[in-house]
Amino acid sequence: MTPNPLIGVLFHWLGGLSSASFYVPYRRIRRWSWEIYWLTGGVFSWVIAPWVFAALRTHDLLGVLAHTPAATLGWCYLWGLLWGFGGLTFGLTMRYLGMSLGMATALGLTTVIGTLGPPLFHGTLPKLAAQGSGQLTFAGILVTLAGIIIVAQAGRTKERELGAAGARASIAEFNLGRGLLVAVFSGVMSSCFAFGLDAGQPIRALTLAAGTNVLSQGLPVLCVVLAGGFTTNALWCLGLILRNRSAGELVGRPGPAPDADGAAPPLLANYLLAAAGGTLWYFQFFFYTMGESQMGAFGFSSWTLHMASIILFSTLWGFALKEWAGISGRTRTLVWLGIGLLVASTLVIGAGNFLASRP
Repeated sequence: MTPNPLIGVLFHWLGGLSSASFYVPYRRIRRWSWEIYWLTGGVFSWVIAPWVFAALRTHDLLGVLAHTPAATLGWCYLWGLLWGFGGLTFGLTMRYLGMSLGMATALGLTTVIGTLGPPLFHGTLPKLAAQGSGQLTFAGILVTLAGIIIVAQAGRTKERELGAAGARASIAEFNLGRGLLVAVFSGVMSSCFAFGLDAGQPIRALTLAAGTNVLSQGLPVLCVVLAGGFTTNALWCLGLILRNRSAGELVGRPGPAPDADGAAPPLLANYLLAAAGGTLWYFQFFFYTMGESQMGAFGFSSWTLHMASIILFSTLWGFALKEWAGISGRTRTLVWLGIGLLVASTLVIGAGNFLASRP
């Protein structure tokens, strides 16, 4: 199958939309503590969805993983374990900063490290940068970073304009200082996911040899990387459940959730919302692996496309959720400039990959 970078860009947009949207169902969960809905949704994100979709769309999933070298499985799992710290604190980032500013700060760091890390590790970065198509792709990456910086600056300007009270009106637990610290840690650790996907190349080769379609070759890799992420998140959430005595919320008992007020949580609605949010989260990488399979020689740029798409759609969600209500025209222009650069960057990167795929 000949790579088609333009189709790859569309897949990355779908993945970005899924990632930017996953927290929306979580916002509607009632009378559950954070550790309860994060772990419940995570079971769908990191366990159920990866294995179900990999089993449906690949051939001999268990046989492929059984024949994968132990070192490959170990590295994929380890990178997923480290990424788990980033994924764990990513939710906290949005709690303290909101979807717009939180995602822009954390994902900005993730973009730089996750995009340039693998080619630097393999020593291929100079060769790629020497090609005209590579230079266009790297220019698109720089445009992405410019868009991220502008969106983040617009977010900081928004907080100054609204003040602490205005920010808390749209973000209940707004805390700028704590949120920025969490966002930096989350951004660095979240980039480990890109290294986990890169380490899974032998798994891709095995599943392709087993007859799996090119578009789905990355799904078995997700099973291993996300198992590592699940380990980190599950241990942390179980620790919080024990400390906060919130386990009863899972079966409908009133617990210490901030909005509980002694009332029982709506179990059916909460489980459905957690399942929806968790599955949406998984779909970001479901579509990511499809997009990556279409990017050809510059597959590493997929990480930038993914991050740009997430920030683009999360910022739009921020407008929909009234996080940007009451801002000045100058700030509104600034954020739309950032959005425009993010859209342009995906097109530039796609064009660079398209040139690289031509004879």
